[in-house]
Amino acid sequence: MTRSVDKCLTAGLILAAISVAAADPSWRHLCTTNGDLPLPGPSTQQTGALVADLDKDGTNDFVLSFRQVAPALVWCRRVKSGWDRYVIEPDFLTVEAGGAAMDIDGDGAPDVVFGGDWQSSEVWWWENPYPHFDSHTRWKRHLIKKGGATQHHDQIFGDFLGTGKPQLAFWNQGAHAIYLAEIPPHPREVEGWPMTQIFSGNAGEAANTAFKYPEGVAAYDIDGDGQVDLLAGNLWFKHRGGMNFEPIQIAPIGGRIAVGRFKPGKYPQVVIASGDGVGPLRWYECVGNPERSQDWVGHDLLDRPMVHGHSLQVADIDGDGNLDIFAAEMAKWTERQTQPDNPNA
Repeated sequence: MTRSVDKCLTAGLILAAISVAAADPSWRHLCTTNGDLPLPGPSTQQTGALVADLDKDGTNDFVLSFRQVAPALVWCRRVKSGWDRYVIEPDFLTVEAGGAAMDIDGDGAPDVVFGGDWQSSEVWWWENPYPHFDSHTRWKRHLIKKGGATQHHDQIFGDFLGTGKPQLAFWNQGAHAIYLAEIPPHPREVEGWPMTQIFSGNAGEAANTAFKYPEGVAAYDIDGDGQVDLLAGNLWFKHRGGMNFEPIQIAPIGGRIAVGRFKPGKYPQVVIASGDGVGPLRWYECVGNPERSQDWVGHDLLDRPMVHGHSLQVADIDGDGNLDIFAAEMAKWTERQTQPDNPNA
């Protein structure tokens, strides 16, 4: 599967570059060709785009991940004059889509996590050198997972166990499973985290597409009990104690998943896009008990199927105090083809 890098990186990927007015959003497109952004690297297979304030200056930056050729991770840092390019990982790694940010080592600065694709059995985290940044100095890489099945499409942090400390949840598509990994007491000193498989099975991958693996993660308190819940594919997971999580189906088809409050009510609403496949773009609301699948009702956002809806975010884009939905289709995903699979994405 190919994710091609267009020479123009639009503001749709860069939340920090959005210029908005209360009722009339105005979009400024930033382009590497025009010198608005530094060219990230030579790879034509960009996989991940992670937004985080890595230098703690109050403004979001973004990290791009790559496969095909080095470098594997590039940080585009927002500065007064525009954007500066920092190479986090200069080596070649086959990085998959996803990524997560969290202060792993307890020094107050967010570190970053990415996983390997179908060619890799590894998941890594990179140690943020804050406040000593150098555009040509790599961040120290550590192993979270090594061995076992390959492909790790999507990761997220949350206190899913209710311990007061965050854990890392990630898909392992080769194992058709979700793992929950606890941060070790001294993460800089160990290679490999303790982890438990908390789910295995179907998570709404569509049968009518060539891409049949589950994906998508989110974290939100779905049932209002004060504990953050894990969402993945077309499911949300109710923690039943220990490492026991009950999967509860929200929708027939899974993929990218996001959560927010789009209307008043006791429970939040869930948005699901098709991800690596073809399916509906819908938002779902609970009309009864969130632990009952039949009490989740879907509403179409499009009058047609979404084709490889690989981008999904919720944010108040127009500044009116209400959450909005950003969704986008992939134009190309077949590596052997020279032309886009979906030119009208």
